[in-house]
Amino acid sequence: MSTAVCVAGVGMIAFTKPGSNEPYPAMAAEATRLALADAGIAYTGLQQAYVGYVYGDSTAGQRALYDVGMTGIPVFNVNNNCSTGSTALFLARQAIASGAADCVLALGFEQMKPGALGTMFNDRPSPFDAFDRKAEELVGMPELPLALRYFGGAGKAHMDRYGTPLETFAKVRAKASRHAARNPLALLRKELSTEDVMNAPMLWPGVLTRLMACPPTCGAAAAVLVSESFARKHGLRTDVRITAQAMTTDTPDSLQGNDMMKVVGYGLSQASAKQVYEQTGVDPSDVNVVELHDCFAQNEVITYEALGLCPEGGAEAFVNAGDNTFGGRVVTNPSGGLLSKGHPLGATGLAQCYELTHQLRGSAGDKQVDGARIALQHNLGLGGACVVTMYQTA
Repeated sequence: MSTAVCVAGVGMIAFTKPGSNEPYPAMAAEATRLALADAGIAYTGLQQAYVGYVYGDSTAGQRALYDVGMTGIPVFNVNNNCSTGSTALFLARQAIASGAADCVLALGFEQMKPGALGTMFNDRPSPFDAFDRKAEELVGMPELPLALRYFGGAGKAHMDRYGTPLETFAKVRAKASRHAARNPLALLRKELSTEDVMNAPMLWPGVLTRLMACPPTCGAAAAVLVSESFARKHGLRTDVRITAQAMTTDTPDSLQGNDMMKVVGYGLSQASAKQVYEQTGVDPSDVNVVELHDCFAQNEVITYEALGLCPEGGAEAFVNAGDNTFGGRVVTNPSGGLLSKGHPLGATGLAQCYELTHQLRGSAGDKQVDGARIALQHNLGLGGACVVTMYQTA
C-alpha cells in the first residue's frame, strides 16, 4: 500500500425486514448523503464510485447514485456474494493506494426478499455446484437450505473435532443481542438469553436453532475514502486509516480438505488475516475491536480461531471467559453483528466499516469500546471471497 488511505466519512441507514424498506435507490442515496455529510464534501468531489449489491440488475449502482448526482464519474458495479460490500471497499481503497484517485465512494445496498437465500438463475450451472457436491458428501441433509447446510455443517465439524457444545453457539447469539440492544440502527434489538436461543425451534437437531441464523434484511451503508494529501488539502478527517487489507479466494484445499469448516471459508479467513497481520506487524492480541461475519453463530465461533483471536480449538473457552465482549480481551461485533443488526448482503461490509470507524473515532455511543485504537473487519462470501481489513487511529 503506497499511499495512506483515510476514512473521511461514513453513512448507514437503519436496517429493516424485507417489505418494510424503501426501494433500493432511496436507501442507497440516503446512505451516500450521510457519508458525504459526515466527510464534509459534496458529491461533485468524488472521483470514482464502487457500488456493491447481490440481488439486482446490471447498472443498479448507477441507478442508486443518480438520485444523488450525475457527474460523469466512473461507477463500478460489484457482486461478490456476502463479501460484496467489503469488495467494493477493497477496490476503493486500492484506487487511492495506487494513486489512481484521491476521493472515492464505496457504497453497498441490498433489497432482499423474505426467506432463505437461493439461486436466481436455474437454467445454468450454479456457482456453488462444486461446493454443493462437497457438502452433500460430507454432511448430506439435502432438504436444508443451502446456507444452513453449509454453516451448520461447519459448526458440526467444530463440535465433532473439539467437543464444542451447542450452548457455545447459543452464548454467541445471546451476546449479539446484548450488543444490538445498544445499537439504534440494528434490526433486532430484543435481548435474548442463552436459554432463549437454545429453546428456539431446531433447524438441524443438535446442531442449529432458528435464532442462530441471521435474518434476511434490507439496508445500505457507504464510506468516503481519501488520500491523506487530499484530506489535508480540503480539511477532511485523517484520524481513521485503513492500514492493511487482504482479499483471498478459494484454493484447492477448500474442497479437497474434506472439512466443512474449509468449505465455508475457514482457510480464506486464516490466509487473509495472516496477510493483514504481516502487512502491519500487528499481533492478534493487539486488536481492540472486531466486526466479523457472523451469518450464523457457528461461523462466528470458527472465525475467532481463523483470525487468531484464540487458539484453534480454543473458541469454547474464549466464549465462556467472556473474552468476546465488553470487559473481555477483544469486543466482537459491538454492532450486534449480522445475527442481530441484520445482513443486507451488499451493505454488510460497509456497515462493518461504519461501526469500526465510529469505534476508532470514539463516537460509538453506548456501544463504545474503551480505548479502541486497532480494529479488524472480516467479511466472507461463500464460494467465494474473504476480505479482512485493519483500521488504526492516526
